[in-house]
Amino acid sequence: MYKNIHLVLAFCLCFISCGSTKNNKTPNNILPATSLQPYGRYLVSDRQNIELISSGVHFGFTFEGKQCQIFASISNTAGHNYLQYELDGVYQKRIKVTGNSQIPIVLNASNTGNHTVWIYKATEAHTGAIIIQKIIGENIKALQKSNLPLIEFIGNSITCGAAADASEVPCGTGEYHDQHNAYLAYGPRVARALGTEFILSSVSGIGIYRNWNSDGPAMPQVYEKTDFQDYNTQRWNFDTYTPKIVSIALGTNDFSNGDGIKKRNPFDSSAFVSSYIKFVQLVKSKYPDAQVALLSSPMINGSHRLTFQNCLSAVKDRIDALYPSGKPVALYFFKPMQARGCGGHPSVEDHAILAEELIPFFKKMLQ
Repeated sequence: MYKNIHLVLAFCLCFISCGSTKNNKTPNNILPATSLQPYGRYLVSDRQNIELISSGVHFGFTFEGKQCQIFASISNTAGHNYLQYELDGVYQKRIKVTGNSQIPIVLNASNTGNHTVWIYKATEAHTGAIIIQKIIGENIKALQKSNLPLIEFIGNSITCGAAADASEVPCGTGEYHDQHNAYLAYGPRVARALGTEFILSSVSGIGIYRNWNSDGPAMPQVYEKTDFQDYNTQRWNFDTYTPKIVSIALGTNDFSNGDGIKKRNPFDSSAFVSSYIKFVQLVKSKYPDAQVALLSSPMINGSHRLTFQNCLSAVKDRIDALYPSGKPVALYFFKPMQARGCGGHPSVEDHAILAEELIPFFKKMLQ
């Protein structure tokens, strides 16, 4: 009798052990969203999905075979947003993500070998988050964060790559974000050329002390908010990344005359410089070891161009005096440009020109 009991107990223990091992095994063809390692601002939702927030936020993975499937969605069932991707080091295209779609995004490769994919959010934070649930593919694995130097590009619509790409939706038609292309904006181009990583902290129409057609909230008021929305109480965790360089390209909208209908006061140099100094101090409080670079704007010409440059020089002088043991602020003044994108913005071709201008400047700082 006791012998039979021992046999039953042994069988039960074996069944429990074998069953537990089987249930805990993670399939190698499903990559959960929480395994991804994004660059840029993102959130992990209560449902363990990744919400891609900032312009150009990106992640990478590898798979084998000829295709993989990305399960992506947006919260606005009547809206749409855009991803874009790179396959085996070659940029492919933008992908439209609609709110009512239940079908995964399928990426196809030309052969059955090993493949590397980078997924980018083409649009900015104010367009809304793109939710990544999972990715399916043969032997799929997330790419881990590298030790490459990191550049954070802070700016406005130009830095977003907004209104730059009319190849699918012509200028003046569709929604504002239909012409966004963060991948081909100047910042990501510079980063790829120099072998660095990047994050974009940019908002269309935003300025240092006032915005395109309003008195605020400007970048200093929203920079600490995860999605750059003033009403949002959720703050970004700045310990997530440690940039080597923080590039700030703000001022185009401060100089703007607005829409010509709403009352707009003349540009205030004193307010601009004061707000800019405080913002650089805020940035340095988040990244004390990073070198700060201040960029002018290719869109500001005429007498405003000289005023702008003088203002940035004043900001540099003050910051260098306040932080004598820190790395000096670097300045770059763009060449004037007649932009060829939508609504007076640089096109993707113009962004290539801006990047070529900036590559030696950033290369010197990295050295």
